[in-house]
Amino acid sequence: MNGHPAEPHPFAAFLRTVGRGPTLSRPLEEEEAQRAMEAILEGAVEPLQLGAFLLVLRYRTETAAELAGFVRAARARIAGASELAVDLDWPSYADRHRQLPYFLLAARLLAGSGVRVLMHGISGEGPATTPAGLAALGIDAARSVADARRQLDRTGFAYLPLAVLLPELEALFALRPLLGLRTAVHTLARELNPFHAPAQIQGIFHPTYLTLHRDTQLRLGQPRAVTFKGGGGEAQRNPEKPCRCLMVEGAEGREEVWPPLTAGEPHPWRREELDCRRLRALWEGEWEPAGPVAAVTGTVALALRLLDPGRSMAEAQHLAETMWRERPRRLPSGR
Repeated sequence: MNGHPAEPHPFAAFLRTVGRGPTLSRPLEEEEAQRAMEAILEGAVEPLQLGAFLLVLRYRTETAAELAGFVRAARARIAGASELAVDLDWPSYADRHRQLPYFLLAARLLAGSGVRVLMHGISGEGPATTPAGLAALGIDAARSVADARRQLDRTGFAYLPLAVLLPELEALFALRPLLGLRTAVHTLARELNPFHAPAQIQGIFHPTYLTLHRDTQLRLGQPRAVTFKGGGGEAQRNPEKPCRCLMVEGAEGREEVWPPLTAGEPHPWRREELDCRRLRALWEGEWEPAGPVAAVTGTVALALRLLDPGRSMAEAQHLAETMWRERPRRLPSGR
């Protein structure tokens, strides 16, 4: 050691900005946030710096400007971002499902009606993950952007794992066991909309994040979006409760509340058997409890109104229920 101070690490400037205490720190501007995330995704940040940065943001909550900058940095690294034509972006980033992913049936129903639905997400934990649900329905995850395009052309639906789409971002999800909590990475991924779909459906877990997502969508110029508290943090409507939705249409944001769809004895969501084979049984009509059916049609109705704001809530719900009744029941037995 020569006694001279080491040169500051380039990323230290971002840490000083966000971490200097209640009077001297400030949120990053959008362009600063973009440069910070570029450095993270390039692997130009020390592990200690990365953990400190993410924890500071988690402690005080990231801003819409920061999230927009993070999203722009992530999108710039996606290969073939202009190669897919997508109508509806459907992020799926809940890492622990406590009920079956009925929203997969909603996405499939929309795809069968001519809506090109691109879902992207992480593997998660437990028996009822999004990939497990898709496998039970006979749907393979896309292995590449080109594979996703083929699936969209053939069926109207594709699921692209984040590990394929942007592995540098997916690797950051592995920090949760080390840090003990979710970070801004989880919020960023939900707003990724990698192929610039004009409509985005967004289900989140914490209601306090509703306005953050809406404000980020507005900053990113998202044409249309709906964000609501979904089952387990997924875009899945809880049919037993009113559903507060924050909508984006053009440069405007607004709020609407959808009424509950079921009454009486609640469906035991948290006590149900997490067997993804039930998804196939529900689609094929072998098992038709009111709660799960309403979760599917209620989610479809939100998407239908998002895709065509001229529809009223009642019209969208009626159309969703008609689509469900008239669905082709038999699913392919193999993949």
